Amino acid sequence: MKKYVCDVCGFEYDPKIGLPNQGIAPGTAFEDLPESFTCPVCGVAKSEFSPAD
Repeated sequence: MKKYVCDVCGFEYDPKIGLPNQGIAPGTAFEDLPESFTCPVCGVAKSEFSPAD
């Protein structure tokens, strides 16, 4: 599973870790996050993320 990075603030979403404090279980692929997902650091939309290199 690929990591994704917020284009605005640089937060990296790692699907191996998920975001348990936001109810996103480890092993949840970025593609499977709800469209309502926002960056936990700066609040921008899921569309503002890019695949990490």
